[in-house]
Amino acid sequence: MSQEFGGRTGLQGRLTQWLRGRRPKEAADDGGREALLLAAAGAGLPLAPAAHPAGYRCSCDRIGCPTPARHPVSFAWQTQSTTDRAQIERWARHQPQANFITATGMVHDVLDLPLEAGREALERLLASGIEVGPVAETDDGRLMFFTLTRGTPEDEDEWWPCELDCHPETMDEHPGLRWHCRGSYVLVPPARLPGDGQSVHWVRGPEHPLPDPLSLLEILTDAGARWAGEEPDHLSAAWPLRG
Repeated sequence: MSQEFGGRTGLQGRLTQWLRGRRPKEAADDGGREALLLAAAGAGLPLAPAAHPAGYRCSCDRIGCPTPARHPVSFAWQTQSTTDRAQIERWARHQPQANFITATGMVHDVLDLPLEAGREALERLLASGIEVGPVAETDDGRLMFFTLTRGTPEDEDEWWPCELDCHPETMDEHPGLRWHCRGSYVLVPPARLPGDGQSVHWVRGPEHPLPDPLSLLEILTDAGARWAGEEPDHLSAAWPLRG
């Protein structure tokens, strides 16, 4: 597949420029923040309050927090996560500095890639006419693809755990694809990260329908593996991975 995409057309070049330069204007005021959170909840993404930056540190009281401004404030975040409009409005107004996470594996999953690999994959998906759902970018170097979940089968024994290099409680940097499903979470835009002007923002907003992750998987896997300097093995890369 990577060989087929080797020659850039004018369309592909324009897509690259658009993806690299496009950053939606996300309102910084409380009303704009609340509207974006409600839009995410309205799209079915369950939300819960998260920590926020305190300078270059985290707002939590944990010394040496390993994931500053990137984790929920409650240990009960999985049961606390909700799409209820009134509850999210209360949180947003009573915790005006808070980031929000969205719990994956309930309604949606998130596949994320290193930024350059993610931009390449998004360009290829759009150029191929594949339906792409919401996509968020983090200023610390990841591109996140929001999809329908594959983690809620009728048979409870078939639940897929979050084992693909994406445990949210760690900051380990690993190249390639991460698949957030049951037991994981990601920051939902708009969110602030420690540092000057660092944020998480939408590239494609939550108004886009969530696609089946398997429709994106081949191109995402290919881009992530080549970014890591490896040739992809689509059979071994299929989810779930077994240790």
